[in-house]
Amino acid sequence: MEANKKNVHDFWNEAACGETLLMKGESLEEQFRNQMKKRYELEPYILDFAGFESAKGKKVLEIGVGLGADHQMFAQHGADLYGVDLTEKAVSYTRQRLRIFGLDSKLATGDAEKLQFPDSYFDKVYSWGVIHHSPQTPKAVQEIFRILKPGGEAKVMIYHTYSLVGYMLWLRYALLKFRPFTSLKSIYDRYLESPGTKAYSKKEARKLFGAFKEVDIRIELSHGDLLSDIAGQRHQGPLLRLARMLWPRNFVRRALPGQGLFMLISAKKG
Repeated sequence: MEANKKNVHDFWNEAACGETLLMKGESLEEQFRNQMKKRYELEPYILDFAGFESAKGKKVLEIGVGLGADHQMFAQHGADLYGVDLTEKAVSYTRQRLRIFGLDSKLATGDAEKLQFPDSYFDKVYSWGVIHHSPQTPKAVQEIFRILKPGGEAKVMIYHTYSLVGYMLWLRYALLKFRPFTSLKSIYDRYLESPGTKAYSKKEARKLFGAFKEVDIRIELSHGDLLSDIAGQRHQGPLLRLARMLWPRNFVRRALPGQGLFMLISAKKG
């Protein structure tokens, strides 16, 4: 397991999540401003889902801070804020970001499977697209449950198995390579992002968060499903650029809203 975790660490430390949205040549402050603007244009549902405005005065932990856009939003809205990330690079970016904007958080490198916080410590734990990369995702969920206060809330995005992203990857890496019996689970594991990336059905997600009293799940189309932006550091090339030009986004939004990659989970501890 530790060897797998090192692979995950090395992958994300090589290119921090969201780093491709930074525009070299601008000041770091301007890069952060533009990255935040682009992030919420591509993923507007974050603003409602995260509940930044309701975080004032609450003890909030973000697991997987990435470039720190969401972390900045929590800080701006007055959260008593903590953040952890597996990679030194993400923590460094987020520290710089908060320093530039005169904001504060208690940041550290950390492992979602072994959080260094007492039981029942946080009012809210937030994590966007992170714990499905952890080798032992159920352990990460157990840790989130442990550190939440009774009545506390987890806001977590993990990947949804039955997504257009998954189908496109299956077409490329299974069907076109004459391996049609390759499972979607194997496709995510080997080809989406860091090695061992997982995706879940709604049923599997409810089981994963089974210790929580209330669990609400909704599916959102990602910019990967819509081919509305770059597809990540592993997936580039002329065919993909052509597909982005031809992709029927309006049809996809109308006809296939439940086939998105992003599974947004709101879970309350009893």
